[in-house]
Amino acid sequence: MSWLVTGGAGYIGAHVVRAFQAKGIDTVVVDDLSSGRRSFLTDDERFVQGSILDGRLLEDAFEKFHVQGVVHLAGFKYAGVSVKRPLHTYQQNVAGTSMLLAAMEAKGVDRIVFSSSAAVYGTPDVDLVTETTPKHPESPYGESKLIGEWLLADQARATGLRHTSLRYFNVVGSGTPEVFDPSPHNLFPLVFEALLDGRTPRINGDDYPTPDGTCVRDYIHVADLAEAHVVAAQRLDAGEPIEPVYNLGSGDGVSVGEIMRAVAEVTGIAFDPEIAPRREGDPARIVASGELAARDLDWRMRHSLTEMVASAWEARRSAPVDNV
Repeated sequence: MSWLVTGGAGYIGAHVVRAFQAKGIDTVVVDDLSSGRRSFLTDDERFVQGSILDGRLLEDAFEKFHVQGVVHLAGFKYAGVSVKRPLHTYQQNVAGTSMLLAAMEAKGVDRIVFSSSAAVYGTPDVDLVTETTPKHPESPYGESKLIGEWLLADQARATGLRHTSLRYFNVVGSGTPEVFDPSPHNLFPLVFEALLDGRTPRINGDDYPTPDGTCVRDYIHVADLAEAHVVAAQRLDAGEPIEPVYNLGSGDGVSVGEIMRAVAEVTGIAFDPEIAPRREGDPARIVASGELAARDLDWRMRHSLTEMVASAWEARRSAPVDNV
């Protein structure tokens, strides 16, 4: 028996696969490699190249690899771009999730861990986001993740599907030098690429009502995130009680200014960030409580900010030039 990881060749997915393997749980990966990389997977990895929109491919994988559960990470993950490509976002994230659930039902696969997003909250007006904070997504991406949660809940009522959804903000760091974050939209890669190109990293606004004037966000280490996915899967396997949603939050957050200072220290490249105007819609602070996940999923922040930056920098510098 094995767990299928959709999007398992991506930055987060490859870490989830490694976390399962570390616990001795067999995995199989389905990924269309639109953003994932085959090189992120180990040589002996069971890999199926294809889209979650291909129901027959999914059903064949479930049957061939004796799949007992799914970790669903595949999707279009760029919130800003989703505003310009709403139909593509809904096709990948909503139609894809629907197709996956249909294939699961057809083959009797009855448990799923869904990688959701804190984008479902939009811009909350509370200091600390909890699972009951009202949901007001502000992009097709955030909307698609919320719809995904609804699909799981509806399917659970209809078929007894066992499920949970994990919501989180900014994932950083690396658990292995072989896997780095290649996204052109995330803060760490943007800062690293600027430094490697001899450019000065940029901060969007330094006049927010925060301790150093820069935005405060949740930044969590990808290996900690991966571990939470495995524990959630283990609870589903064991038939233990599990909540429908969990926030994987730090509880206190880190400012963009703090990140810049940590990057300068870790890399040894001294720089003063360029200060650009605020980006429209950027709230001063968004931080989530991880108390519920700590209770049930052994969730905790196992890595300091310095460790997050150092592991991410090592993985980026280890990447082959033709793989960046």
